[in-house]
Amino acid sequence: MSDKDSDKNSIVKFVIIYVILALALFLPAGTIFWLQGWIYIAIIIVFSTSFITYLRKYDPGLLKARTESKTTESWDKKVTAIANVFFLAMFVLPGFDAVRFKWSTVPFFVNIIGFVGMGLSLFLFFWVSRENTYLSTVVEIQEERGHKVITTGPYRIVRHPMYLAVILLFLSQCLALGSLYSFIPWIGLIVTIVIRTIREDKLLHEQLEGYEEYAQKTKYKIIPGIW
Repeated sequence: MSDKDSDKNSIVKFVIIYVILALALFLPAGTIFWLQGWIYIAIIIVFSTSFITYLRKYDPGLLKARTESKTTESWDKKVTAIANVFFLAMFVLPGFDAVRFKWSTVPFFVNIIGFVGMGLSLFLFFWVSRENTYLSTVVEIQEERGHKVITTGPYRIVRHPMYLAVILLFLSQCLALGSLYSFIPWIGLIVTIVIRTIREDKLLHEQLEGYEEYAQKTKYKIIPGIW
């Protein structure tokens, strides 16, 4: 496949993702007149477009790894499948909760706090991606790319900072979209992240040269001072 065909496929894939995301938010809401929903969509589109543009220019290897890698670990497939259920619920619930049925009420200033939190989480997401060119969406050792231990940036503080970014992002999303019931699948998502972190950390200890020494210096997996 040529680079142009690959770029076209990537664009089509992300357009489809944006459409599905919008439908998951607004169909349960039963209306398009939902300010928080549109702000959320705008933030995600602007960040995703900017992030992909950055990777295409400065780290095409990482872009390819994040869009084309397929997991070979059976346990990772199972954990990812469960996580996707919680992930989908976090997009479907806010429309029902905050807009259509108003099961819970969140003040607008809390929504603002949530959007600010999203911005900080996305900055952490970008920072981690800039530091770690091996940051695939699946658990793997990228031997063909000379996979090595990353110890710079946020990796000086915790061994899996991307998981921290994901946890904070979806916490902020619950607040931004004004749905307290969304915290239920968020907790489920955290459980899957913890399980994946434990299994991934074990694999890295066993298969990635230098990781064991790195883990001895960087004690915490996700949350500084806690775990």
